[in-house]
Order: sequence, then structure tokens, then C-alpha cells
Amino acid sequence: MSVLRRVTAAFGSAVLITVPLSIVGAPAASAAEREFRCSGASVDFEVEREGGRFEVDVSIDGTRNSRWRVTLRQDGRVVSNRVHRADNDGDVDVRLRRPNTPGADVFKLRVKKIGGAPACTSRIRLR
Repeated sequence: MSVLRRVTAAFGSAVLITVPLSIVGAPAASAAEREFRCSGASVDFEVEREGGRFEVDVSIDGTRNSRWRVTLRQDGRVVSNRVHRADNDGDVDVRLRRPNTPGADVFKLRVKKIGGAPACTSRIRLR
């Protein structure tokens, strides 16, 4: 067998062994984050799995003297729908703990500046 054939065979075997192991060994994502702009503000939407629950954090920055309606849905069901006033630093911070439901969990965030432009949405899906 030529040297080239042996190298090719060895490389092919390594790829066949490595790829399936990397797929099987890859853990499911336990956190996700989305950043976007809405009505001139910076919005940070993060969902992190901790134990059997989810920590959901929403931060809206650069919102002096404003109010925001923040609506969060989990798997299509509204779990929070409130108007929040920006603090003295111009920030709105929302933190929620949510249960882990069977299958993939889908979190949809909708933020709207009261008296401002149209609402903005973002979505996070975790298994």
C-alpha cells in the first residue's frame, strides 16, 4: 500500500471516529442571549438554565425619563406583561424565574416604549 493511501486511510478513519463523538458529546445549550436596539435604547435579552428552572433577564439601557411595556411569553403563554419606568440611570431591569417545561422552551420578548415607535420582539429557544 502506498504512503499516500495509508495517510488517506488513516485520516478518513480519524474523521469517521471524531465526528460522531463530537456530535454525541456536544451538550445542549443552557443559555442564550440576544441584543438589539429599540426606540433608541439598547435591549439585552438573556435566558439561562439553572437546575430545573430558567433565569430570564431583560435589560433596557439608555431610556431616561421613559416607560416601557415588557411582555414575556414562554411556550406561547404570557408570563409577564407590565409597564416599567426607567430608573435614575435610565435603565429598566426585569428578572424572572420560570420553570423548565417538557421539550424545548421558547421565550418571546416584546418591548415597547410608551408613546414611542412600534414594538420590538426577540425570541430564544432552549432545549
